[in-house]
Amino acid sequence: MPEITRDEVAHLADLARIDLDDAELDHLAPQLAVILESVASISGVASDDIPPTSHAIPLTNVYREDVNTPCLTAEQALSGAPAQEQQRFSVPRILGDEQ
Repeated sequence: MPEITRDEVAHLADLARIDLDDAELDHLAPQLAVILESVASISGVASDDIPPTSHAIPLTNVYREDVNTPCLTAEQALSGAPAQEQQRFSVPRILGDEQ
């Protein structure tokens, strides 16, 4: 089992800008050792004749044809609006001039 020391955990935490107390360092060192052991076991299984993959099965994107279809005119879209101005929806201002 790969060993990771408390000082190495403290160094990693410092690099990641994570403030850990002594109890957390003592708690995390064995957990990180288990993670390293798991990664090492997976690396041992990997074979040169198996290509790396991101998914277990091949995936392809399905695209539909981009076809223009009739849509609402500006007048139709604005017909139910409570207020409109210059062929646009008119809404109350929520921001002041401090932008």
